[in-house]
Amino acid sequence: MFQPVSDSSFVPGEHSVLKFWTQHDTFRRLRERNRGGKRWSFLDGPITANNPMGVHHAWGRTYKDTYQRFFAMTGHDQRYQNGFDCQGLWVEVEVEKQLGLGTKTAVNEYGIDNFVNECKRRVLRFAARQTEQSQRLGYWMEWDDPEQLRTLAEHLGTDEQVTFQPPRGEAVTAAAHQVVEKLGNPEWGGSYFTFSTENNETIWDFLKKCFTRGKIYQGHDVMPWSGRGGSAYSQMEIAEGRKLTTHKSVFVRFPLRDRDNEFLLIWTTTPWTLTSNVGAAVNPDLDYVKIKANRDDAVYYFAKENLNYQRLSTEFREGFGRPEWKWPKGLGKLKTIAQIFKEQGGFDELGVVKGAELVGLAYEGPFDDLPAQQSDGGFPVDENNLAVNGASWHQVIDGGRDSRGNAHVVAGEGTGIVHMAPGCGDIDHKIGVSVGMPVIAPLHEDGTY
Repeated sequence: MFQPVSDSSFVPGEHSVLKFWTQHDTFRRLRERNRGGKRWSFLDGPITANNPMGVHHAWGRTYKDTYQRFFAMTGHDQRYQNGFDCQGLWVEVEVEKQLGLGTKTAVNEYGIDNFVNECKRRVLRFAARQTEQSQRLGYWMEWDDPEQLRTLAEHLGTDEQVTFQPPRGEAVTAAAHQVVEKLGNPEWGGSYFTFSTENNETIWDFLKKCFTRGKIYQGHDVMPWSGRGGSAYSQMEIAEGRKLTTHKSVFVRFPLRDRDNEFLLIWTTTPWTLTSNVGAAVNPDLDYVKIKANRDDAVYYFAKENLNYQRLSTEFREGFGRPEWKWPKGLGKLKTIAQIFKEQGGFDELGVVKGAELVGLAYEGPFDDLPAQQSDGGFPVDENNLAVNGASWHQVIDGGRDSRGNAHVVAGEGTGIVHMAPGCGDIDHKIGVSVGMPVIAPLHEDGTY
């Protein structure tokens, strides 16, 4: 049915094209032909120079190269500058593994200057490797010589002089650190590196301008934190490191003040944040059931829908969204709240109230005796909010809505009452700041209380 075709040998063909471009100096001649044309500036990346490129990098660079080639075909004079991201925990963690350092204390003992130089050496070595990989892809950029980048890495931290030939201009002879801090500058060309002096000084100059215009203030925010490294994580690092773990969630009851033996029922999958509890959020439009436990006549409030709601039923059947994230073996379905109370002597329904009726009620927190909860202005202390502390603030609030108009507090998983720890989560923090909650974050930078 089909005519036979000869086997295609793509790799030899690719090498043939690359060889042709090199022999005919195609890239330089293209730039000369377009010089003086309409400008089109494209800055690539930067990807982190911390390991060899992955397939996803090659995929992205192929698309980017296509854009540049299109504008080259239309006569545009282009910048053709690649970039390398040199900062962040990704680089530092790999260097710590390489040096056998496990904590920030160990890094300090090794010496910050020595550690920074090791990080820069790693970046330069993998910038050289990624440059070679990008050239192999046929990605047209004004590249530095990979071997010269490796030479800079080898001599960084010494007083030895090295000779560096940038893509533009005359060769430079200087100490390696003096060359490294100027990589990617407009006179030299080549890839830009975020650790360059020009980049860092530009950032500081921008911050100074923001400061003089009153755009910088001191405050609090919540971010992912590495207790081992004593530094913040990026959201990308958190997403890349996400995995499914099994641990116990807990039901907690918050005693209502001035209401004998009455409680808010809370369910949390992050019990370690209870030390930082300041408020409890409800949905004013939800129905909340009021029940009395037969065991001790204690009265509980929680969302009516949650009484018989089968928590995580879909996940029990289908897993958690990834093939490797299956329901833990040997663990049965989670019990409903009604089942839990029935197993402990049963309960009686006393009535239903709207969430709006709970707003404003005061309660006692689970760890009010902690110094952080007793600290006026929160912990660390906010000088602008000294009138309250965590223990005195505890009250029920309207959980509000997000930017799309969706309620933050819903029935379903949990109890319809969300424990708020503005020192532990970004949504809690935004809501807490909006209603004047003190922020409680009782951890040292190494993750200990």
